[in-house]
Amino acid sequence: MTELLNPRNDFVFKRIFGSEDNKDVLLAFLNRTFAESGEPPLTEIVLLNPYTDKDAPLDKQSIFDIWAKTIEGQLINIEMQLFNKYDIEKRTLYYWSKRYSSQLQEGQTYKQLKKCVTINILNYSFITNDRYHNVFHLREDHTGIELSDDIEIHFLELTKLDNHALPMEGGLINWLMFLKGADKSNWEVLQMNEPTLKKAMDTLEFLSQDQEARRLYEERQKYLHDEASMIEWATERGMKKGLERGLSEGLAKGERNKAIEMARSLLAMGVEIEVIVKASGLSESEVRSLKSVE
Repeated sequence: MTELLNPRNDFVFKRIFGSEDNKDVLLAFLNRTFAESGEPPLTEIVLLNPYTDKDAPLDKQSIFDIWAKTIEGQLINIEMQLFNKYDIEKRTLYYWSKRYSSQLQEGQTYKQLKKCVTINILNYSFITNDRYHNVFHLREDHTGIELSDDIEIHFLELTKLDNHALPMEGGLINWLMFLKGADKSNWEVLQMNEPTLKKAMDTLEFLSQDQEARRLYEERQKYLHDEASMIEWATERGMKKGLERGLSEGLAKGERNKAIEMARSLLAMGVEIEVIVKASGLSESEVRSLKSVE
């Protein structure tokens, strides 16, 4: 029997949820996600960056997030995070703000800005509670009065799911159990609870048996592991060097070249500039100049 690919791999995740043929799968997943935050169901979505064969696993220009839009014009961004890239809250707000502000063309008014929703599916624990689904809005601290509904951020943490407790009814948890890699013997129960899951499961089985899809998956998996190792190393190095004076002026030529190459690699992986500065010994302006070249 062919071993199933990991649906948490962002390349595979986009193949399952981000293709035009599987828009019904994405819609069902989104409606279960939004139902838990008390929102009405969506009837239609438009994929803004559907999966295509040009989505190369090692091309840093490829976007494995899923971007969608509702018929009302609200924007939705779904991102699968297999490994902890650190500073996820700042990274989320940064990319949310870019998506939000990108809606306005020159001469348009702020009134035309539509709600932007970010859904982060994490393969690690982040929020300090036991809830696997946390939703954040912009509200007043004491009264709970909402300032604006335009920002909504979901964190779905797969590590907080009980591996042994199968759901007894329909709901988001069935989808998350599938993504976490529930034993295939439990798929029948998950399908009974959530019929649209069958199509997601069929897609995963098809990809797992396709040689080209498996090759691309393995390339992406290796890249993600290498990226996670580099970020972890850079973060640890940065913490150790955090109290030390920057080394940019004192770096020998050979060491400096290594530092520049490392900084470029970390920039390509999306590591925060502050972490790169501490890890490489380069100054912030030097790192930013490399970023502008990128």
